Amino acid sequence: MKIAFLGIGNVGAPLAGNLAKAGHEVTVAARDPQSQSVQKALAAYPGLAVLPAREALSKADVVFLATPFAANETALKGIESDLKGKVLVDCTNPVGAGISHGLDNKMSGAESVQALAPGAHVVKAFSIYGYENFIDSRYPAAKEPPAMLIAGDDAAAKETVAKICADLGWKALDVGPLSSSLHLEHMALLWIKMARLQGKGPGFVWAVLER
Repeated sequence: MKIAFLGIGNVGAPLAGNLAKAGHEVTVAARDPQSQSVQKALAAYPGLAVLPAREALSKADVVFLATPFAANETALKGIESDLKGKVLVDCTNPVGAGISHGLDNKMSGAESVQALAPGAHVVKAFSIYGYENFIDSRYPAAKEPPAMLIAGDDAAAKETVAKICADLGWKALDVGPLSSSLHLEHMALLWIKMARLQGKGPGFVWAVLER
């Protein structure tokens, strides 16, 4: 699969690198190929390619949005038409003061991404954990793979993202329409509070047990 990344920091770099290791053709859509984040990602994951943003998007089947949430509008400005018909994976979270929801629970961050890229098929995924679990998703003692909850309005797009989840060692669970992303963003806030503020550390994930 041809995959492009908008944003290649703590979250984007390990996702991109591990997707390249899994056999996907992964390209960083870079406004500045010499930026510190791009060069750091290339040093850690030499299998990545770098192209100007519009060229990278034109070749991609799937695009990951892995910028800080506050940078989403800038990242997507001017490339809306390049995203038309493509699967756009929203990995971002609107985090406000005191680890609160940055949009005051009025709408999900994923819905705001959809408004910025109306022609794309937005799927919320890779958003409910910290970056450490994207570096290494393995939990050898567990009998079930870790869960990756995803949300979106397009069934085919969610199937594509579920396959990507499996390639990275996650069990995808479809939680419904894109509006359900609001609940996933609250799961992210809970994870952040437990891992970062309460001292549990990042080495835990959610799992789904079914009878």
